[in-house]
Amino acid sequence: MFIQTESTPNPATLKFLPGQAVLEVGTADFPTPDTAGKSPLATRIFAVNGVTGVFFGNDFVTVTKAETIEWDHIKPAILGAVMEHYQSGQPVMADDGAAPASGHAEHTGEDSEIVDQIKELLDSRVRPAVAQDGGDITFHGFERGVVYLHMQGACAGCPSSTLTLKMGIENLLRHYIPEVTEVRPVAV
Repeated sequence: MFIQTESTPNPATLKFLPGQAVLEVGTADFPTPDTAGKSPLATRIFAVNGVTGVFFGNDFVTVTKAETIEWDHIKPAILGAVMEHYQSGQPVMADDGAAPASGHAEHTGEDSEIVDQIKELLDSRVRPAVAQDGGDITFHGFERGVVYLHMQGACAGCPSSTLTLKMGIENLLRHYIPEVTEVRPVAV
């Protein structure tokens, strides 16, 4: 098994590509070791000293490290943990399919048509681009013209995430949906 690695715009996060599916549907975010219980793979990766976050996409795993740790010191151990997991035959998620299909929060009410448009633009234009960088951005809410988005994986804590939100996503949404006035990040 050959696992490729790619850098991301976030210097604290590295993207690992095992060459096979990680999740069939959706994404899974494990921002702390306490949240990794439903994933044998995430649990293995968190066992590496210095790992502070794990995120799964369709064909990649992004790992975030502590600021005080150098990639040269933990990258081999992470590669080993990923390889061991795939050789063990265990599932990535203990209760297969635990990740939601869209990752977006539900929204009902008078703005549901606008929210559907927002989600469609996120799914078709934004999420594929941020997945290339090892992250995901999901809809969290819409209130009085403000779209609230949750940033995961490499996007969470990325130095360029504010620029991505304001100059990229906000401009895109405002262009196609005049009711959108602003985009803000949320921590979940």
